[in-house]
Amino acid sequence: MSDNQGFFERVYEVCRKIPYGRVTSYGAIAKYLGAARSARMVGWAMNASHNLEDVPAHRVVNRNGVLTGKHHFGGSDAMKQLLEAENVKVEGLQVENFKDLFWDPVQELS
Repeated sequence: MSDNQGFFERVYEVCRKIPYGRVTSYGAIAKYLGAARSARMVGWAMNASHNLEDVPAHRVVNRNGVLTGKHHFGGSDAMKQLLEAENVKVEGLQVENFKDLFWDPVQELS
């Protein structure tokens, strides 16, 4: 297993723990994994996860609650629709009440 594959799998393990109706950020996952400067790498892992049905990649947004990964969901509104199906309100491309819905793995899993 390459280093990237190992890191990606660790990202997926964290992502699988994000509760229904909550969101986290690429940076929060990276920080939890001890790689605080690797938010972009977490994004790459999310991009590579779309064939994994048990990884809720739609729950991972940027540090401001913006659906920056939207274009990796087939260029549609699928990411927004998946979040809204979990009662997460999205206005434009941004999660409303982001601070209230934010799930911090450092606090929740440590």
